[in-house]
Amino acid sequence: MKQSIALSLVLALSVAVPAVSHAQSGGMKDMDMGKKPVAGTQAAHKATGVVKKVDAKTGTVTLAHDPVKSLNWSAMTMGFMVKDKMLLDKLAVGKKVEIEFVQRGTDYVITSVK
Repeated sequence: MKQSIALSLVLALSVAVPAVSHAQSGGMKDMDMGKKPVAGTQAAHKATGVVKKVDAKTGTVTLAHDPVKSLNWSAMTMGFMVKDKMLLDKLAVGKKVEIEFVQRGTDYVITSVK
């Protein structure tokens, strides 16, 4: 009986000591325990460009934009959806704008216009 208690104690200590040692040596310092991504949030990207077309019916805009560093995109002309159709009031053909946008599935959605 004493042997089984002693063996249990040795096994328990052999598991606990390396875990404590790892945590104290900084093995966990690189883990970001407090910053979990919030469900439904996406990375926002910024672009500057010129409005080429606005389609109020579909809530889309075509923009010839400068490079987008956060996505490693070169300058191009492409279509965006708008999060809120009220943003279309700020998007007139020929106007230079600064936008913020997010990716939703395969679509890119403008969330802010300056």
